[in-house]
Amino acid sequence: MIHIYCGDGKGKTTCAFGLALRAAGRGRGVVVAQFLKTGDSGERLALQRVEGVELLPLPERMKFTFAMDEGEKQEAVGRCLALLEGVERALEAGKELAVLDECCAAVSTGLLPLERVTALLDRWGGEREIVLTGRDPDPELTGRADYITEMKKLRHPFDKGLPARLGVEW
Repeated sequence: MIHIYCGDGKGKTTCAFGLALRAAGRGRGVVVAQFLKTGDSGERLALQRVEGVELLPLPERMKFTFAMDEGEKQEAVGRCLALLEGVERALEAGKELAVLDECCAAVSTGLLPLERVTALLDRWGGEREIVLTGRDPDPELTGRADYITEMKKLRHPFDKGLPARLGVEW
């Protein structure tokens, strides 16, 4: 089935990684692709230690999309497509759960073609568990989803000027 964790609240990635941990704990193979992120997150560091979880490679540094010039955007498009192809290969090899973290944002910012994501969902959504996270998922994605969970921010320390905290937000 297809899962979407979306909204402006904290916890989308954490929720998706929790499902990956649950699946791996039951002996299911998991592949994780993180779009628009680097490898420096607590969830990722923990999942590196879990048997049966394949974490697709990420760059050491990445700018926010609004700060990228056209050349950097084209490089990011290439990285996003390579991640999606890695997910496809892992699913073909038998992984049972795929996490596409920040996939919705990669689509909405134009760094990942919507039609490539919908093709993956149409091919594998009936055979595997596919998890998408990110804000503002495209209607083409939500229309295919079996689960949609929205995280809604009611209050967050960032609104008071506090930066993201190691081990809590990342």
